Amino acid sequence: MTDRPVILIGCGRLGSSLVEGWLKTGGLDLRTLIIVTPSSKPIAEAARDKGALINPGDDVLARADRVILGVKPAMWRQVAADMDARLAPDALIISMMAGVRASALSDGFKPRPVARVMPTTSMAVGEGVASIWAENDADLDTVRGLFAPVAKVVGLADDGLMDAATAVSGSGQAYFFAFVDALTKAGVEQGLSPAQAEALASGTLVSAAAAMKQDGARAEDLIARVASPGGTTRAALDVFAQDGSLERLVSDAAAAAVARAAELSGS
Repeated sequence: MTDRPVILIGCGRLGSSLVEGWLKTGGLDLRTLIIVTPSSKPIAEAARDKGALINPGDDVLARADRVILGVKPAMWRQVAADMDARLAPDALIISMMAGVRASALSDGFKPRPVARVMPTTSMAVGEGVASIWAENDADLDTVRGLFAPVAKVVGLADDGLMDAATAVSGSGQAYFFAFVDALTKAGVEQGLSPAQAEALASGTLVSAAAAMKQDGARAEDLIARVASPGGTTRAALDVFAQDGSLERLVSDAAAAAVARAAELSGS
């Protein structure tokens, strides 16, 4: 393990979620964390209380060997230009940005190695999911060490798979939120109050996630446990399955997310 510091550039939704997760799990010694942010953030101040440095001088930045990019994709080239002379030449650049390919990052941060991560914001409670890719096994292990305390980590063999991982996981949380919203509205249509329907729909999502985590079973097996032949659950699932409509809709949605990632990357 290295005792050199870690830099987090950007403390927006993903960056804040990562820091909050480290605070909750103790997954990183906050005394080794440097946060570079243009504005004050509550989570950054909480990290400062645990020993993190906020916007230190260039001599401190140059000691770091891991640099996590938590900025918006449209901003990264400006960040690369601003930070290039301030970072150690051997620092591993770890991007949390969707749609920015490793080849582009390599060009922007030469001669430094690069890696990519697509995490979910549930890192904040230590329950995130993170797809990771790096150019070699040693760098992959480095990335895994940073994110495994706050997320279930899935390693990818090819940077080109990151767009698919983004469509399934990075963007995927919103799909489930959308389903909860639709289920809430359906409950209201069937006579529940909005508060009752929302509590039941959101609570059921949490309950389903807990069942998957506890049992470790495949989704189709869990469906079979709930959906008794001829019962109410099976009647509803039959509507979803009619003409393959649910699978087709989800497939089209994932394809749209991958296509948008390609547009963002300029490929």
